[in-house]
Amino acid sequence: MSEDPRQIFGGHIRNFRKQAGMSQEKLAEVCGLHRTYVGAVERGERNVSLLNIVVLARALNIKPAELLEGIF
Repeated sequence: MSEDPRQIFGGHIRNFRKQAGMSQEKLAEVCGLHRTYVGAVERGERNVSLLNIVVLARALNIKPAELLEGIF
């Protein structure tokens, strides 16, 4: 595995967030998470729990599996 799965996941969050026209602050607000946590997730600095994966996916109106694309 050449790239850390947290970085791949974080990149997916960033891409879907931008496609949705949301700032990190707005995404965090919708999810009930702290803005700095969302930023750390996007940078691949956090190991995200299953519950937060689901919360983020719902806020982005996508399936949780879409956030895990390319992670083996």
